[in-house]
Amino acid sequence: QVELVESGGGLVQAGGSLRLSCTIVGNLFGIEDMAWYRQGTGKQRESVAGLTSGGSTNYVDSVQGRFTISRDNAKKTLYLQMNSLKPEDTGVYYCYIWRLGRTFWGQGTQVTVSS
Repeated sequence: QVELVESGGGLVQAGGSLRLSCTIVGNLFGIEDMAWYRQGTGKQRESVAGLTSGGSTNYVDSVQGRFTISRDNAKKTLYLQMNSLKPEDTGVYYCYIWRLGRTFWGQGTQVTVSS
């Protein structure tokens, strides 16, 4: 069994930065894909950034060049570095992994960007 524990959200002014962390409690074996999703108020959950087991990354157009997804296997942690934040980045951010045919989600962390 795997549990994802998120941290790092908060309130920041537009133009500021935050780093989200997602610590994986359990075995890393078999993890294929990792990602960060977000859900704004009244909006559908969307994929923001993805990271494959081979190290390939992908980003939604709206965050390209501002956000960076990375992982530290030794710390069993997935990160999302968010720079040049905008009010439209506001939402609850969730980490996600695909492991051995199952999906796992973090509990979510709130990010609020004030204008």
